[in-house]
Amino acid sequence: MTGTLPDSGRDPQQILSELAQMGADDPNYKQGRLWSLVYYLDESYHAFQGQAWQMYASGNGLNPTAFKSLKRFENDIIASTAALHHGPPEVCGVVTSGGTESCLLAVKTYRDMARATRGVRRPEMVLPRTAHVAWVKASAYFGVRIRWLELDGQLRADVSRLPQLINRNTVMVLASAPEYPHGTIDPVEAMARIAHDRTVPLHVDACVGGFILPFMEMNGIELPPWDYRVPGVTSISADLHKYGYASKGVSTITYRSMDLLKHQMFVDVDWPGGVFASPALLGTRPGGAYAAAWAAMQYFGRSGYQELARRTMQAFTRMRDGVLAMPELRVLGAPSGPLLAYGARDKAVNIFAVGDQMELRGWQINRLQKPDGLHAMITAQHLAVIDDYLRDLRASVDAVRADPTLADRGGAATYGMMAHIPLRGMVRSRVLDMFSGLYRPGGGEIDLAHAATPSEPGQEPPRAAWADRLAQWFVRMRQR
Repeated sequence: MTGTLPDSGRDPQQILSELAQMGADDPNYKQGRLWSLVYYLDESYHAFQGQAWQMYASGNGLNPTAFKSLKRFENDIIASTAALHHGPPEVCGVVTSGGTESCLLAVKTYRDMARATRGVRRPEMVLPRTAHVAWVKASAYFGVRIRWLELDGQLRADVSRLPQLINRNTVMVLASAPEYPHGTIDPVEAMARIAHDRTVPLHVDACVGGFILPFMEMNGIELPPWDYRVPGVTSISADLHKYGYASKGVSTITYRSMDLLKHQMFVDVDWPGGVFASPALLGTRPGGAYAAAWAAMQYFGRSGYQELARRTMQAFTRMRDGVLAMPELRVLGAPSGPLLAYGARDKAVNIFAVGDQMELRGWQINRLQKPDGLHAMITAQHLAVIDDYLRDLRASVDAVRADPTLADRGGAATYGMMAHIPLRGMVRSRVLDMFSGLYRPGGGEIDLAHAATPSEPGQEPPRAAWADRLAQWFVRMRQR
């Protein structure tokens, strides 16, 4: 890369070749070695999605009266999603750019609705401790205070504590289906009953589960109720670019009625450019994403998604049972699938050292905290590599048991500090510095392999050095 705009245009084939070279250091997701971020099937389907995107690459969803094709795609996507989630005929919604936008919109909507209908000026929302970090971002963006709902012994939202957290300032309650860290479906039915009795909206974050849980159920898997069949569920977010296998940049948010959705919309009638109305956060909305998402749903249909769910759950079950068969390990929470997290049962086994050993064997491993664990978003593609994964996991556990000092080296030492070093404020500052560096003029990189170490054996490094190491840990944490 030159880092500057060329004086004249370059040869297209040369550009494409350079594009391919730039991906040399990206994760090996095509071989099933990555357990988050990407939902990949094969090159044929990948090409199909690219063709669908390209057909509408110049389309702009900013004005739904201009590109009528994109509004037709959106209408069809929302109607199909509402039907999957057992919504009544009044369910409505919009296509968004991703799960984070869908979460942000729910908070904005319920904040504004509470302000308009109840005069709430100090809005609060109730979130389980396992809520995705996008909800914390929404709190920061929109000034909605979080009241945390703690977890029970199975790492589920402790519904017994919910009533005492709801008050006159509560604008919404959140439940997840499933929550990201452990793959557990929150007790939606019980939470919705409490929220409904207090006339408080309840949103279900099904960004992960919205396009696999319905098909798992069609395949005969019993799941706790979580969608519009539950009275009191007022809205649902669900990502098509996860288990819906659409190209990146497509989520949905639906509401039980237009009376709710109206509070999401923005209208300005005084702008010199004309009357402006927007249904979501973005102005320009890429037409290619709409087309590729619609194409994905048409490509698979119910039977295709059921088959993907079958393969995914087969992989999930084999991994879960393989972990349970190792006496040194334990499954965290009560996962319904497709997410799985596991930690150490044996105190002699440092789970972060196990993660380091797995990465040495070529796997991209995600870490968890509170409690410490390793994490996997399992897809249909992973069915082909589960046996290899479990074989390497067994070898990694054995290596850590044989050499306990592995817990004091590399990433394991950094991750382990999180349990007992109270430097969160300093770590936040260092993470901000690191990310800022990525966006400085000319760009930059974060050296995740580097970690500050004591200058002498047994000597504690300065607090700033500990903060640097912890900041690197935070940067490495994967998000959904």
